[in-house]
Amino acid sequence: MSEELRERGRELAAALAADGVVGLTIAWADNNGIPRSRTVPVPALPQVAVSGVGVTHLFAVFDTNDAIAFGSTGMETPSGDVRLVPQLDRITRLAGQPAFAWAPGRLVAADGSPWAFDQRSVLQRVVDRLAADGYTALVGYEMEFGVFEQASDPEDTELLAAHAGPAYSPHALLPIDDFVAAVMRDADANGLRLGQIHAEYGPAQVELSLAATDPVTAADQQLLARQTVLAAAEAHGLRVSFAPLPTLNGAGNGWHVHSSLWRGGDNLLAGTVDGPRGTAGAGYVAGVLRDLPALAALTAPSLGSLARQRPGFFAGAFSGFWGVENREAPLRYVPGSALLGEDHANLELKVSDASANPYLALAALLTAGVAGVEENLVPPAPVGEDPGTWKKKQRAAAGIEKLPATQAEQEEALVANPRITGVLGEELLGAFLAVRRADAAWAGEKETEEVLGAWRWRY
Repeated sequence: MSEELRERGRELAAALAADGVVGLTIAWADNNGIPRSRTVPVPALPQVAVSGVGVTHLFAVFDTNDAIAFGSTGMETPSGDVRLVPQLDRITRLAGQPAFAWAPGRLVAADGSPWAFDQRSVLQRVVDRLAADGYTALVGYEMEFGVFEQASDPEDTELLAAHAGPAYSPHALLPIDDFVAAVMRDADANGLRLGQIHAEYGPAQVELSLAATDPVTAADQQLLARQTVLAAAEAHGLRVSFAPLPTLNGAGNGWHVHSSLWRGGDNLLAGTVDGPRGTAGAGYVAGVLRDLPALAALTAPSLGSLARQRPGFFAGAFSGFWGVENREAPLRYVPGSALLGEDHANLELKVSDASANPYLALAALLTAGVAGVEENLVPPAPVGEDPGTWKKKQRAAAGIEKLPATQAEQEEALVANPRITGVLGEELLGAFLAVRRADAAWAGEKETEEVLGAWRWRY
């Protein structure tokens, strides 16, 4: 196997060098959703394909500010090393950075054995387990981000919107149409299938959607899409924020996850405006809904996430309900239709953003949904209204309540849910909680706007 990998590395290195590529960037996402990487010279690829490149094991406990949260099991000291191995079948020459190629990486122990803290492997295990039970899944992302002018003074914290709206208008994109065109060209060249790109609701906000694909590929492509957008922004003198809430005055950036579960070629979510047509699809909705408070601790885990989850902002601020095409619901059922076909149906998770590790988020989401199918769960009736406009007693009577609103509340919901914690395993869970606590301790008595400003460009 090693010699096969080495030979494949030689072939890829020769092809990349012939195209003028000098470096391969190997990327992964940490427990804050922040992409990390190593870039290796292309001639080193034959060896790197076999043995990877060394990185500190402590990346598992880097917090959002790049501080190291020592103390969780396996992360007590600075002594240790792991290997970052590129996924050769995912190597992509970057259209916006033509001297570089990109690949997602897998973290393994120093001897090449599985490493408990590797998030990509967590998702792969869940996908393999689903396949063994006869299931496959499709996942697509909607990615919102803010586009801003580069400040002439690096110390200037004022945000200058690169477009001023109107929301969803073609007029809004005119000031940045060269940037948008570059994103579309580069995405296509990088193998990303865009569904659409448009001006979103918030000032300076843009959204792009990625076509649905298998879960591991979807997570990989989410990271590649970030690199693609950031390179286009840099080339056009712009700055992009993927942060859940760049500023309190903004609408916030959700990275909505659209998922569907399939068995024997059939979409179990298939249905119309009445909801999924079968009990399995209803069970998937019910399973995700049941675990939503714990799930949100992985899919929207940062302090910025918590600040974004406000009623009236299509952010999924409440748990305990779902809706058909209800954009205030944390779970929005997107039905099929005569035009698109019933198999177009999917479930959109609103409580999701860039601070989530995409591999862990999808692993937990699919685990929750499939558990609902296997247990024949039945969801409550869908809600078509905005519960944020209801009286508190009315929400309580309907079983609708606010999602956990602090790091401590999120942790409590997560550790109380063995289905979701079981996805991570004890060691990875410990590291994940360590960085969440570190972020909360750093924020301390700081004003929310100061915290948001510090993390505006981190993702």
